[in-house]
Amino acid sequence: MTPLQRFACPLKLAAVVAALALLAGCSTTPQVTTATPAPARTTVPGGPFISLEGEHQTQEMVLFALGLLDTGYRFGGRNPEAGLDCSGMVAYIVENISGSRLPHNAAQIADRTRPIEVSELRPGDLVFFNTMKRRHSHMGIYIGDGRFVHAPSSRGKVRVERLDNRYFAQRIDGARTLIARN
Repeated sequence: MTPLQRFACPLKLAAVVAALALLAGCSTTPQVTTATPAPARTTVPGGPFISLEGEHQTQEMVLFALGLLDTGYRFGGRNPEAGLDCSGMVAYIVENISGSRLPHNAAQIADRTRPIEVSELRPGDLVFFNTMKRRHSHMGIYIGDGRFVHAPSSRGKVRVERLDNRYFAQRIDGARTLIARN
């Protein structure tokens, strides 16, 4: 490991800790429920959907995504060491948090997750965009406050963007969740 790599690891850790502190400061007290969490995979009308155990895993998704900021882009990439593309980043995070393996394709991930209205987005939900003249050709993880993390090919690094960014606002074509909401 080079001295630069040794220096970069503590910086990423510090960024994740800072993000965790920020999220903790803005969080609300969780509601206590007596319902049993949904199983890892649930079958509902329309096909099998991937489900996380609960809201705590969506918070983990946000922190994990923030920890990947500045990771290099690579078409077809599915791990940070080699580089990530948009669906590879989401699949990598979901697999590490839940053990569920998602397809490595934004449209197929959209098919395996529950549709929600864009106005219902919560941190850890997925946002989809039409960037290549076809539905769900790009995606990211919503982190709250109108922002999402994604792995774009332009400028080549995982980064945060705003949903109201002129480019993305015109191209958003769906939102999905990994939580079974009532």
